[in-house]
Amino acid sequence: MVALQVVWLFLFCCVFLVIKGTNAWFNGHATYYGASENPATLGGACGYENTFRAGFGINTAALSGALFRSGEACGACYQLRCDARQDPKWCLRSGTVTITATNFCPSNNNGGWCNAPRQHFDMSAPAFFRIARQGNEGIIPVIYRRVPCKRRGGVRFTLKGQSNFNMVMITNIGGSGDVKAAWIKGSKTRQWVQMHRNWGANWQSSIDVSSQRLSFRITLVDGKTLLFSNVVPPTWKFGQTFASQLQFA
Repeated sequence: MVALQVVWLFLFCCVFLVIKGTNAWFNGHATYYGASENPATLGGACGYENTFRAGFGINTAALSGALFRSGEACGACYQLRCDARQDPKWCLRSGTVTITATNFCPSNNNGGWCNAPRQHFDMSAPAFFRIARQGNEGIIPVIYRRVPCKRRGGVRFTLKGQSNFNMVMITNIGGSGDVKAAWIKGSKTRQWVQMHRNWGANWQSSIDVSSQRLSFRITLVDGKTLLFSNVVPPTWKFGQTFASQLQFA
């Protein structure tokens, strides 16, 4: 119970700090994974099949539960620095890296680094070795902070599902990067329909919007909202991705 209260207090503080736009630094730890894998495929629990196509590159990380917030953190950006005061041997003193949250680092029953209430980043190898020396033990102390995401081009919408089950993956989001709420509206739909997070960056609705132009309204965790009017043409098909001309600052 005490641990759960600590987690909720931390989550409240994180959301408050994002909204207020503070540059406060926090303490955490980092490991790395996927050293032998193509880092572009480390989309994991957020559902990004390829982080390059999603607009995030290879500097990505899986977050512990205290940071992942059941998928709400997908797409958020963090700046990390290895804490040389705690580990002068393996930290690169001048190194910093900005990562995008694309995956979840699950807890285990053996006191793992991703167990609540720890703030932990399991990073892609290219990102990890921008702040730590090669050959280290694989775990480093870090300081981190939330930073705005800088993306090229507009927000992207990938259509998934089937006629009576629409799912949209929202990617390449600037600003705070993490989506709080999403709505969809077809050209034949009279009202906006609120979507629900299915998992990660995938949002679902149960209305049939086939053969309709699609518009979206997106609200980020920091409260900023944008309207994407007619971003998807009526000829769309499942599996296609459409890029808007709008982006969060």
